[in-house]
Amino acid sequence: MKEFVAVLEDLGSRNITTYIQSGNAVFESKEKDASRLSKKIKAEIKQRRGFESHVLLLELEEIERAIKKNPFPEAENDPKALHLGFLACAPENPNLKTLESLKRDGERFHLIDKVFYLHAPAGVGRSKLAANAEKLLGVPMTDRNWRTVCKVWEMAKELI
Repeated sequence: MKEFVAVLEDLGSRNITTYIQSGNAVFESKEKDASRLSKKIKAEIKQRRGFESHVLLLELEEIERAIKKNPFPEAENDPKALHLGFLACAPENPNLKTLESLKRDGERFHLIDKVFYLHAPAGVGRSKLAANAEKLLGVPMTDRNWRTVCKVWEMAKELI
């Protein structure tokens, strides 16, 4: 995470806070075009580390909206079982039928705009639904559990 912070600093970001070793960072940037900044971060990581990573930037309002639209509020009491998959863009042709066929052990999912909500009471580690979601949605996705989403949201609110 120290190297990730250095990348963000070198690109002019400030007030950088990271959350554990999760790849999540909250920061302020003069760059107002999230797509442009995402590409700069991605290029810098590739130059320094030699691999291409997926970089997804979210505004505070996007995280707030995702939290408010949670279709499974009763699952918030089990934050490890509730996951939000943040998508790079809204999927044009998600294969919801196949996703539906992969559900087991009380699993539920719901796609709202650019967020894939998954409640997996038995855990995501062995979930075929969780393992195949990104491929079947057809767009890059980064998944975070409810606890992480809420913590990152709290961190971001502190910057205001």
